[in-house]
Amino acid sequence: MCISDRHKLFTQAGENEEIQRLEDELNEVLKRQGKLNTELKSLAAFKKKRMQEIVSIMELPDSAAKEKKMEENKRMIEDAKQKMEYYNDELMEIPKQIDEANFALMLASMRVCYGRIQQNVRDINEINQWVSDFKVQLKKKIILRQQKEIWNDEMYNYMHDIFGPDVIDMFDMKYNPKNVLNKEKDLIGGKTPGQE
Repeated sequence: MCISDRHKLFTQAGENEEIQRLEDELNEVLKRQGKLNTELKSLAAFKKKRMQEIVSIMELPDSAAKEKKMEENKRMIEDAKQKMEYYNDELMEIPKQIDEANFALMLASMRVCYGRIQQNVRDINEINQWVSDFKVQLKKKIILRQQKEIWNDEMYNYMHDIFGPDVIDMFDMKYNPKNVLNKEKDLIGGKTPGQE
């Protein structure tokens, strides 16, 4: 998995303490790897410089000072060599540590992502149930509305037939002036009374 894919996965998974801790541990291993490589380069340069100094000292006439400088440089080279061996041994372990950290990070990420997926499935099922229930309620309400509209139309027509238009118009004015205004608009060409 490349770093950008891993980043997308972590951002999709959301904040998680375990993932953050494992990511920090992996970063520490990577930092240590970088530090060891830097130290090895520095020690190699130091060792090379000491070797060159030994070569330079060998050309000097024999003396106690020459012998002391030779011994000092040999000791420093040996110290550098031991440190380099130690760092190389540690560096050889780092790929294993990186693999272990990546594996732990992968497992934690999978747990978090599958947990989120399972929660989303539960939420989706709840939403689907709500939508299904709402559709049933909506259908019932639409049918009820249609029944009431039909009843109103039939009742209005019966009243109109029984009581006549004049009586109905008076009651329309009292109970629903909006309808009367709309009817008057229709009668006088779209203008309400008083509009010229």
